[in-house]
Amino acid sequence: MMIGNLRKFWRLFLLLFFALLATGLRPAWAQSSSHEALLLNLSGPLSAGMADYVQRGINQAQNNGDALVILQLNTPGGAIDLMTSMVTTIRSSKVPVVVYVAPQGAMAASAGTVIALAGHVLAMAPETIIGAASPVGAQGEDLSQTEAAKTKEALKATVRTLAQRRGQKAVDLANSAIDTAQAATVDEAYAAGLVDFVSPDLPTLLSQLNGFKVDVNGQTVQLNTAQVSVTTLPGNLLETMLNVITDPNVVFLLLALGAQAILIEVTNPGGWIPGFVGAVSLALAFYGMGILSVNWFGLVFVILAFVLFVLDIKAPTHGALTVAGAASMVAGALVLFNSPGTPAFQQVNVVLVVATSALLAAGFAVILAYALRAMRRPLALGVQTLIGKVGEARSANSVQVGSELWSAESGDNPLEPGEQVEVVAVKGLKVVVRRRL
Repeated sequence: MMIGNLRKFWRLFLLLFFALLATGLRPAWAQSSSHEALLLNLSGPLSAGMADYVQRGINQAQNNGDALVILQLNTPGGAIDLMTSMVTTIRSSKVPVVVYVAPQGAMAASAGTVIALAGHVLAMAPETIIGAASPVGAQGEDLSQTEAAKTKEALKATVRTLAQRRGQKAVDLANSAIDTAQAATVDEAYAAGLVDFVSPDLPTLLSQLNGFKVDVNGQTVQLNTAQVSVTTLPGNLLETMLNVITDPNVVFLLLALGAQAILIEVTNPGGWIPGFVGAVSLALAFYGMGILSVNWFGLVFVILAFVLFVLDIKAPTHGALTVAGAASMVAGALVLFNSPGTPAFQQVNVVLVVATSALLAAGFAVILAYALRAMRRPLALGVQTLIGKVGEARSANSVQVGSELWSAESGDNPLEPGEQVEVVAVKGLKVVVRRRL
C-alpha cells in the first residue's frame, strides 16, 4: 500500500517537474486583460509640461493596471533633452504604449520622430508624416561640423535601437530622417515597415491591435483590445501652464506686460501690485525664453524701447522718442523670436508684435500729453489759489475757505452764517465772495 502511494507521489512529482520545465523553455508572454486604455493627447512643440503629462499618464496606467496607453501625437519637435526624457519614460513603461500619429494632417517631425519610434506600437492616420529629424542648435542655428556629427551619431544609435525590430528598411529610413532630414508620408513609412498600422480613427486602431504581440521590458505581451474602452487623461493646471508659457506669443506678451508693470512701479513707488505683477510676468517670460530658441540680443532693443518711452516724458521731444521706442520694440521682438534659423513653430506673430508695440506707444503718448498739459498750465501760488474755491459764511463779514477763516466782502447784502459762497477775488487780507445759488 505504501509502495503504491510512493509511486503515485513520484509520478505526480515528475509530471509537475516536466510541466514547469516545459513552461520555462517556452518564450515568456502574457496577455493584457484589463478593459481600459488611457489616451494622452500630445499636440504642439515639446515642453516640460508635456513630459510631465506623459510621466503622470504612464504612472497612472501602471497603478490602475490598464491594458495600454495610447499617445496621440502631433508635434513639430522640440528640445533633445525633453525628447530623451519622454523616450526613457515610454521605454521603461510596464504597460504597452501605442504611439498614434493623428489626426489626419498631423506630424511626428524632428524629435517627435524618435518619440514615435519609442512606442511599443506605432500607428499613423492617413495623410500624416514622420521624419525630418536633423538636430539643430538651441537658437535654431545649424550646428558646427563636429557637434553635428556627434549629435547625429547619438540620435542614429537611438533610432537604430528603437527601429531594429522593424527590419533594415525601417532602420535605413529612420537614419535618413536624421542624416538628411528626410520626411516620409504614412504610406512610405508603412511600406518600409517603420509603421505597424495605418488607422483612420481610434476604433479602427483598437480593432487592429487586438491579438497583436509586443515586447514590453523583455516580456512578450499579447494585446486584447476587443472590449477595451478608452479614457482620456486631461492635463492638470501645472502642465497646462507650462505648455502655455512656452508659446512665443504668450512669452512676448508676458515680457511686454512685465516690463510695463516694473516701469510703473519704478516711476510711482509705493504700490506693490504693479511690482508684483511685473516680477511674476518677467519670471514666466524668462522661463519661456529659456525653453524656446531665442536670440538674446533682441532684449537690448526691448529694453531700449522702454528707455525711450520714459525719456519722451522727461524730454521736450513731443512724441518723437515714443515713435522710436515703438520701432525699437518691434525690432527687438523680431530679433528675439524670429531670427533666421528659428523653427517656424517658435516664431512670434508679427501682427501681434506690431499691435502690442503700437498699444504701448499709445499709452505712453497719453501720459506724455498729460505731462505736457501740466507743464503748460500757469502756476498758481499764494492767495491766488483761493480764487474759485467754495467756502462757508461764519458771520456777516467772515467766511471759512478750507481750513482758514478770512475776512470777506460780499457787496451790499451782509452774509448769513451757513451760506455757501465762492471766492471771486482777493484784496489784501480780505476775499471777495459771491453767494452760490
